[in-house]
Amino acid sequence: MKTALKIAAAGAGTALFAATPAWAAPVVATVNKGDTAWMMVSTILVLLMIVPGLALFYGGLARTKNMLSVMTQIGAVMCFAMLIWVMYGYTMAFGPDASDGLKPYISSFGKAFLAGITADSNVATFTDGVEIPEFVFISFQMTFAAITVALVLGSVVERIKFSAVMVFALIWLTLVYFPIAHMVWAAGGWFFEAGALDFAGGTVVHINAGVSALVAALLIGKRIGYPTERMAPHSLTLTFVGTGLLWVGWFGFNAGSALEANGSAGLAMINTFVATASAALFWMLAERAAGHKPSALGFCSGVIAGLVAVTPAAGNSGPFGAIVLGAVASVVCFLFVTVVKPKLGYDDSLDAFGIHGVGGIVGAIGTGIVYAPSLGGPGGDDFVMSAQLVTQVSAVAVTILWAAVGTAIATMVAKAITGGRVTPEVEREGLDLGEHGERAYNY
Repeated sequence: MKTALKIAAAGAGTALFAATPAWAAPVVATVNKGDTAWMMVSTILVLLMIVPGLALFYGGLARTKNMLSVMTQIGAVMCFAMLIWVMYGYTMAFGPDASDGLKPYISSFGKAFLAGITADSNVATFTDGVEIPEFVFISFQMTFAAITVALVLGSVVERIKFSAVMVFALIWLTLVYFPIAHMVWAAGGWFFEAGALDFAGGTVVHINAGVSALVAALLIGKRIGYPTERMAPHSLTLTFVGTGLLWVGWFGFNAGSALEANGSAGLAMINTFVATASAALFWMLAERAAGHKPSALGFCSGVIAGLVAVTPAAGNSGPFGAIVLGAVASVVCFLFVTVVKPKLGYDDSLDAFGIHGVGGIVGAIGTGIVYAPSLGGPGGDDFVMSAQLVTQVSAVAVTILWAAVGTAIATMVAKAITGGRVTPEVEREGLDLGEHGERAYNY
């Protein structure tokens, strides 16, 4: 990304040559092996975020009787998303231009099943004449789709059927993720053309997943015993390990979104360090201010809140802007998780909305502020904060509405086909045994 992904995924070099004045030497498009190697590493780092990172993070937060079901749902939905992506997801998001009426929302199906793509196919980066292999770009974007749908599951674990998860994933990716990815990151996309800033997925991944998580939780219903029964995490040790793996993998997520091994990737890298560090400490400070002890769970929650908030701003902020953004997002997320959620009474099991949705909104809107050169951001002399904030808020609002409607459809269809949630007997026994016939721990 950057401001948006300047990829029509149409061979890249052709557009560069076409834009070259007749009197100027043409830019010879080349594949840089260093950039390609970095993007391959970044892709693997994002995979690390899902399995084992997110699986351990979410699994540790669940109760003992549901540990394996959480990890299995995440692993299976990740694999399913990968297959859907290469069949038609990639072409919907980054394929050839659709008709004028559809162009702002999706691409055409000209690259369905990766038609016409070979080992010699390349796509443009953000530097004229620099390209990377299209298969690498496809793989990188594939991991984004996979982790986003997996994040949604955090709100409905411990009561949703495995079959419902798979049906939901198919419909949700098609109706929600692929169109929003196109709108934000593809040339011709609605938010792209409006100039929305989303370096690595504040709208596409986090607001999208967080809002969808809230809608799904409301439609699936509360867990038996919520909120009167104690439902504490069964292993903060595993959650802590998952947190570390997520933070490490996030460098592929954020710095990889520069599409090149350059200064922009370096800026995203340092921002991913400092915004996260700030958020982790401020969450524990918020715990202390609320009269509680600073906790390991608070540390882990703060880390994720900071990572979420800095995602859209990773290459769109200076380091000190990122520090402030991480701190603000952490405190706001803390208030949503500890104050707003109990008052409203919704059962977002693992706080997917409270951290990803809320943190994503703070990060996406805040990016319109920290982008200002006066605050150390990379915005040019013509940057107008008020105009950019209007653009950011508009993109956030449309993403919320699109995700909410699409998720409602996907959830209702999944419920109609599978029943949606397990029986009360299975829920009380635990989904590990009831859905998968095995236990995480044999004692």
